[in-house]
Amino acid sequence: MRCKCIYVCRSSSDLNSTEDSDELIGSVQDAEICLLKSGEMTLSVPFSVEDVVQFGDKSRELFIRSSCYSVILITATHPGLTISWVFSSEPKSIAFSVVYRENLDTPPEQAKVLIPLTRCNSHKETIQGQLKVRNSGEYTLIFDNSFSRFLSKKVQYRLSIEKPEVDNGSDCSS
Repeated sequence: MRCKCIYVCRSSSDLNSTEDSDELIGSVQDAEICLLKSGEMTLSVPFSVEDVVQFGDKSRELFIRSSCYSVILITATHPGLTISWVFSSEPKSIAFSVVYRENLDTPPEQAKVLIPLTRCNSHKETIQGQLKVRNSGEYTLIFDNSFSRFLSKKVQYRLSIEKPEVDNGSDCSS
């Protein structure tokens, strides 16, 4: 299964739901903000764009204790980049979200949820996604295990950054 942006781990029945989308988005955003404000964080891993570019195809691990969450912070200084991720979890599922803030001093209440918190069966299949950086700032990838009272999780992940291609007009014929 390949997941992209807003539709990470959503089934086709979720996408065709007749629920009022404004009401749904408001309640989902509250979940991420509440988690960032009052949840217990296991680990926060900050990366710059240059750090992620240097990863290459290397896989990394993130440990999330039961009833907690962990985050990967990516500081993007230029719009136009594409942040991509691939992850799987052991021994069971993990919830995933992406939140944007102008900087680390921005209060969680002012964060913008780019991908709503969604529980992913990443223990059964690899989850892939990407988003386009529209504004410079902090992009926070949240791996949430707060729903699990007893099981800690290990997330294997790969990140990549694609820089925009600059069209110099060399392919134009005269």
